[in-house]
Amino acid sequence: MTGSALPQLLRPRALRPGDLVVIASLSGPLHAADEPDLKQAVVVLERMGFRVRRAPLLEAGRHRWWSAARPAEIAEEFNGLLRDPEVRAIIAHDGGQTALGYLDLIDVEAITGDPKPILGYSDISLLHLVLYARTGLVGFHTDVATPGLGGHWQAASAARRAELEKLYSTLLTGTEPIGALPATPSWECWRAGRTEGRLIGGVINRIVLVQATRFALPLEWFDGAVLFWEETGGHASHVWSYLQVLRHSGILDRIAGMVVGIPYSIDGLGTPDVSPTLREIVLDVLGDRDIPVLGNVEFGHAGPNLPMPVGIRVGLDARQRTLSLLEPAVRRPHTMTEVVG
Repeated sequence: MTGSALPQLLRPRALRPGDLVVIASLSGPLHAADEPDLKQAVVVLERMGFRVRRAPLLEAGRHRWWSAARPAEIAEEFNGLLRDPEVRAIIAHDGGQTALGYLDLIDVEAITGDPKPILGYSDISLLHLVLYARTGLVGFHTDVATPGLGGHWQAASAARRAELEKLYSTLLTGTEPIGALPATPSWECWRAGRTEGRLIGGVINRIVLVQATRFALPLEWFDGAVLFWEETGGHASHVWSYLQVLRHSGILDRIAGMVVGIPYSIDGLGTPDVSPTLREIVLDVLGDRDIPVLGNVEFGHAGPNLPMPVGIRVGLDARQRTLSLLEPAVRRPHTMTEVVG
């Protein structure tokens, strides 16, 4: 992608029953203790009507440092899946710390020639943002397989699991807008207002990192966008600092709304009379920027994840605590690309 004009939105073809979904180690390794959760993730995907296969690097005990393999090996396997016409979607087994090592090795032409849903969050946020920047590919910010579909989903109520399965199936197979995502009592209005815009985001530390690379999204692409983000680990002061980076970069001056995920394992957050809440941190950095902010939405490490497709137009009403997907994430087979509105 060149220049600052908004990209053509590259929607993958809608999946059909029996299509092949591959679970791959796009970042971190598979630990032997997580094998039962991975098997349960396969059950969930098969229940949605898909065939499921593991990629070769997804083997318990295989690792190189903190990764499933060397970045070049992961890229080689990933590119093979992108080029394989039988593979219709790729879901990350887990997040990790490796995607930065192979952002420059991805076969972009394979993506533009046959776009496929790539599912995941955390470190996979980098892939969503970079591939959206380079090709316009819709990024499927969803649960990963092992700790997500096979872990967090299984701890949820039966009704919530059924709701999520239907939602994910519709996301991957439906060519009509999903509309309002299912809200829960955790959602909070942190600053009232309504807006519509393209959904851009991920885990906040990865947003900051990708903007420091040559694959950064042009600032103009944030004009009128709805920024969604979440964070895990570290300290409350780190979140404040990441938001300050977004302020200094000009991103906060361009967005039309913000959706914040449930914080997960962040130290120094919300201790009475000692440290701020996440809401207080967000509003402190936003200052007098009068944009709607919806907080404590279920996406990211707190799981289970609601889908947040990067590049799709959404409607946000913070006062009413609603977030609606106004466009489908996939296309009918006869249409290759559609222009972002």
